[in-house]
Amino acid sequence: MNLKKPGSSKPEPGSYQPVMPRNWWLQHRYFQIYMLREATVLPLLFFIGCLLYGLYCLSLGETQWQHWLAFMAQPWVVLLNLLAFSASLFHAKTFFELFPRVMPLAPPGLMIAGQWLATLLVATGLVLLLGGWL
Repeated sequence: MNLKKPGSSKPEPGSYQPVMPRNWWLQHRYFQIYMLREATVLPLLFFIGCLLYGLYCLSLGETQWQHWLAFMAQPWVVLLNLLAFSASLFHAKTFFELFPRVMPLAPPGLMIAGQWLATLLVATGLVLLLGGWL
């Protein structure tokens, strides 16, 4: 049954239009986790903003760089960055768990372990590569 007139984005008068409350996702655990996963972008935006501002300050000279370092050392900034790190780990965990459902190339446990291993290897490689600059 076609509820819309051709060329119209509005449903026909008298057609069924379900009403969903704004908090519908709070009634299901699956959707709560989904919304939490989507909200992980908020602390990551703060983290990316800090990094971009740090690069900008670095381009302005040593004085601005030192001001940025002092800003980054404030306890509330450290806490927000720890929150961003935790959010990124949660996001990775949920992504790694969903990936075998989308692309079942190997047993799920093996795929998830492989993804964590690859993440650990890349992180270790970056720390070793940048270790002299830290």
